[in-house]
Amino acid sequence: MLNKLAICELLGIKYPIIQGGMARLGTAELVSAVSEAGGLGVIGSGDAPPEWLTAQIKNVRERTSKPFAVNVLLMSPFLEDTLRVVIEEHVGIVTMGGGNPGVYISRLKEAGTKIIPVISTVALARRVERLGIDAIVAEGMESGGHVGDTTTMALLPQVVDAVKVPVIAAGGIADGRGLVAALSLGAQGVQMGTRFVCSNECVAHKMFKERILSEKDRGTVVIGKSIGHPLRCIKNQMTRRFAEMEQAGASEEELGELLMGGLFKGTIEGKLDEGALMAGQICGLINEIKPVKNIIEDIMAEAQRVIENMTEPTQS
Repeated sequence: MLNKLAICELLGIKYPIIQGGMARLGTAELVSAVSEAGGLGVIGSGDAPPEWLTAQIKNVRERTSKPFAVNVLLMSPFLEDTLRVVIEEHVGIVTMGGGNPGVYISRLKEAGTKIIPVISTVALARRVERLGIDAIVAEGMESGGHVGDTTTMALLPQVVDAVKVPVIAAGGIADGRGLVAALSLGAQGVQMGTRFVCSNECVAHKMFKERILSEKDRGTVVIGKSIGHPLRCIKNQMTRRFAEMEQAGASEEELGELLMGGLFKGTIEGKLDEGALMAGQICGLINEIKPVKNIIEDIMAEAQRVIENMTEPTQS
């Protein structure tokens, strides 16, 4: 049942599990491991230059022949170059987030690319569907990184009711129970980021991974609302400083300078006090760093057990 969902057929994958874009962390090592394990690996292009993306695409193809995607960050200063590389390299699947993808969809459709926007409102879901996208990721505010205002549980069924394309759930999902919950609300699959950070193959700094393992349900906070780019991060000295500056009326430029380079500092260099430790509210459910293959297999096995327990006849 779980490998016969429409999203699996659409993307050519075995399991309905998509890796989040994860800028800086969605590299060939992780992407190829997810795809090899039956999910959809996604290169996180973030704000990386086109040369980096080209090298990552080639690296993934050396490691696996299975489908993979590129996540296009619509706020990237290299956006046009990123789109050019995706088209020139004949990438078959693209996820898009961090803005309205509308003006870029026709160009990718002409290139034969499957397009999966990441959205946080029903209105945007309806808008992009009219432009001919192939599926939608409905992402709730529980996610790490850029977030909207609505929870996954509230957003997901409303998006499912509003569109006809397959919907993928994101935000607050880390195990088989989350997968089954998403399917019960009408999703065809799930997208996960934070869970894959805590994998052997992810290039994230060991100290960042261990910080995720140590956090509980209230370990994250959303910053950046005042500048129009809300980000969910693990609480640290940087987020506290950001909040203080916001309350003091700091300018958008000053707040932007505090965030500049923060993702790299925190997730790659392991500077846990200075960096932007982007992670979701699901941290408290993650208690182990293990290979991607084990993560995916464990999620699928747990999901199957949950479904079986739900369908077993009750004893009178």
